[in-house]
Amino acid sequence: MGEQSSSTGRAGGRGRRRKPPSKGRKAGKAVIWTVSAVLLAGGTGLGYVYLKLDGNLEGIDINARLGTDRPRDVDNGSLDFLVLGSDSRAGSNAGYGGDEGGARADTAMVVHLYDGRKKASVVSIPRDTLITRPQCVDDDGRTVAAQNRAMFNTAYEVGGPACAVKTVEQMSGIRMDHYIEVDFTGFKKLIDELGGVEITTTKPIKDAKSHLDLEPGTHTLDGEQSLGLVRTRSSVGDGSDLGRIQLQQAFMKAFIAQVKEVGVLNDPTKLLDIADTATKAITPDSELDSVTELIGFAEGLSGLGPSDVEMVTMPVEYDPVDPNRVIPLKGAAQQVWTALSLDKPIPASALTDSAGDKGEAGTLVKGGDTVPDGQKTAGKTGPDGGTPAGG
Repeated sequence: MGEQSSSTGRAGGRGRRRKPPSKGRKAGKAVIWTVSAVLLAGGTGLGYVYLKLDGNLEGIDINARLGTDRPRDVDNGSLDFLVLGSDSRAGSNAGYGGDEGGARADTAMVVHLYDGRKKASVVSIPRDTLITRPQCVDDDGRTVAAQNRAMFNTAYEVGGPACAVKTVEQMSGIRMDHYIEVDFTGFKKLIDELGGVEITTTKPIKDAKSHLDLEPGTHTLDGEQSLGLVRTRSSVGDGSDLGRIQLQQAFMKAFIAQVKEVGVLNDPTKLLDIADTATKAITPDSELDSVTELIGFAEGLSGLGPSDVEMVTMPVEYDPVDPNRVIPLKGAAQQVWTALSLDKPIPASALTDSAGDKGEAGTLVKGGDTVPDGQKTAGKTGPDGGTPAGG
């Protein structure tokens, strides 16, 4: 694990490790799952549409930027990719979270698709994790020095997508086949195009920073509220990023279910609107920057539903020097990465002592059909029980 090789391996993730993808029901994972669903539903008769959607995609050549200093290419039929949720804290993104600074990757997930593409594991990496950031070359070709005890999300801030991928590969010892960046503003628009996402809150969630005021019950969240929910941290759990990750994971389960249930995939006009929004919301690596390539990638995801996707947080503990930060839990974190490198399930024992899997935040949000009808809250709710902020 972590062995370096001068081989470039599977160019764009289409080399030795690829096996014919399984086909099944159309489902998805966050924005890329939605892209997968709408592209597969669109079929091959939308040539002019493909040209339009291709124009929305601008890829990043991660392989060229990282060169050969990467983990060994493992030939076991699995697929790994890094999904980042980016937020510049500027323009349309400025109203969420209250943090300052340049562009950062507030959400980071390593997605592992097992051989056969019938199961997936998603490992969230807390943005506040202190790590040794490797030396990187930024988007302008300048060298950024390595740094000890750097927050994980500074890798993207100082070195862009390639530095984020290099940092994850150094942490995990696993070569990332693909990279997909999701813009928070695009995510919000996509939720609106889908008609909202139904969730059930088991306790009140009130957070002034994210503009949420949700009573216990079932709600259909629009894009504004959904973005607020996945950005909420101060009012859930212990107020750390770990609680926010638990909310994100619960929301993504509901999102996957929503994509499966949405009826607009049979409406060509609505389908195009969703595909247009989805492709504008992502920045993929250069091996996925066309509709044709995305369709091939999508076929490997099409059989996955909510019950097929395991979501965990990388095992961490609070930093003894700075309790506002976390550090990887030695041994346990390595168990997670080793299991994925061997294309095996993540052992439950690796998560037992992790701070990321404690607390109540993960129980606050469930799928919208999990409470009795008498407890459901009709319609959309926002601050003070009124219209959603910005809605």
